[in-house]
Amino acid sequence: MTNRNSKLAVAVLASGNGSNLQALIDAQQEGSLSYEIKVVITDKHGARAVSRARESNIVAYEYAPKDYPSKADYEQQVLNCLNKHNIELVVLAGYMRIVGATLLNAFDGRMINLHPSLLPSFQGIHAPQQAIDAGVKVSGCTIHFVDEGLDTGPIIAQQPVTVTFADNADTLQAKIQKLEHKLIVDVVELIAQGRVKRHGRIIEII
Repeated sequence: MTNRNSKLAVAVLASGNGSNLQALIDAQQEGSLSYEIKVVITDKHGARAVSRARESNIVAYEYAPKDYPSKADYEQQVLNCLNKHNIELVVLAGYMRIVGATLLNAFDGRMINLHPSLLPSFQGIHAPQQAIDAGVKVSGCTIHFVDEGLDTGPIIAQQPVTVTFADNADTLQAKIQKLEHKLIVDVVELIAQGRVKRHGRIIEII
């Protein structure tokens, strides 16, 4: 993704509340940025992310995997939607599903994920609780390119947060979310500006 005259066409995939989606929408509406959210897709009927999108006049779709014969069929539906809207970057923001080959092959190097830990620590679900259970003093959030593994793709950016003795999984999650809301906007904008360069597993910000 290089310097461009038009705005980067972005799709956001979300499964729930969509607070990071809202951060992207708010930044897009408040400032002159280099990306535009063209479509929002959720895998959960009735997800708040859908209403957030529609409240901002962004097209949104609900595709529940249980409504399709297989994961590949579900992902093909999602892919058809992404292609219909000429999407260039897919952002997984609270998308609670492992991405399969259908989407990975189509968007290799053009799909990013936001994870509530400092990867490679605490991959998978319940990352804040994992951090609390491990007794770490620092946690945070990570944005990485998506690959075939579980939160194993090349790391683009990270932000740390202090974990105190008084923290539990909920308070730590709240701290991390504050960081996520800024970091996701910053990273999508960097990608839109063509400033994120990938050298194997090493990511350069120029």
